Amino acid sequence: MVSKAKMKYLGSSAQKTRLVVDLIRGRAVEEALSTLRGTNKSVAKDVSKVVASALANAKVNREDVDVDRLFISRATVDGGPSQKRIRPAPMGRAFRIIRRSCHITIELDEKKPAASRAGR
Repeated sequence: MVSKAKMKYLGSSAQKTRLVVDLIRGRAVEEALSTLRGTNKSVAKDVSKVVASALANAKVNREDVDVDRLFISRATVDGGPSQKRIRPAPMGRAFRIIRRSCHITIELDEKKPAASRAGR
């Protein structure tokens, strides 16, 4: 693991966020950012912020890192706390509203250079 970035308490459900994160898992960083720019989901903007933050963390932590060889080695979305609200309904009843949140974790790693086959 070269770098890691987290976004906590994102105001979207984990199920909706996982749809977007599954698109970029295992891809190169530049390819993932371009995929997120073209994705028509509102949570894609937040996921791209986390990927950009992990990229910036990689540049700060290790100066010798090759940005072109970085890829998303691990991307997880965990459920966060839910806010419970009550909405008044007709005839004295009440309906429950649950506002879900989630936590996103992105880890970047560096691909190893391909070994040459000159020994054969």
